[in-house]
Amino acid sequence: MQRLDPRRFGLICAAAALVTGATLAGCANQIEGVATPNAAEATAYRSFASSSSAAATSSQIAAARDKAIADNCGLFPGTTGTGVTKYNEFVDAHDSNAPDYDAKRDAAVTALDNAADQVEGGMNAAGADLPDELKAKFADYVDAARALSRSTREMNYASPVGPLNDASKRVNDARNAVRDTCPG
Repeated sequence: MQRLDPRRFGLICAAAALVTGATLAGCANQIEGVATPNAAEATAYRSFASSSSAAATSSQIAAARDKAIADNCGLFPGTTGTGVTKYNEFVDAHDSNAPDYDAKRDAAVTALDNAADQVEGGMNAAGADLPDELKAKFADYVDAARALSRSTREMNYASPVGPLNDASKRVNDARNAVRDTCPG
């Protein structure tokens, strides 16, 4: 193995020190003046940042609206379908003087009230994200379902069926209006 020559090592260290010193000295020059931003570029950047922020906000609003519509419209048929089924079972029991008439009536009332509560809860959860037109259709359904529930609750074998039929038609119309307004 060769030994390190101290003279060569010293020469290499001296050369490295000179190069480093020259580099540092060259970087130490100062330029006189005051730094100022380019006004045109600063204005353009602010405009870009503002429009980019507005686009992101608009996109978030649209996404929240789409989710509110999908959530409420997606659950509506199943939520209200149970009320329709139970109401139809009650009507069949009424028409046939079935012995379980009271139980079918009470089940229909409960299902209609639950459907109205769930639809209303979905509307409230969506808040301002749900478009006003759709919110109005859901509110019409809630009112109609509660009115049908009240009419059903008051029914017995001797009651006239006219008010019940009117309330039932109102629910059907409200359900159809929601389905026609919901996408897809």
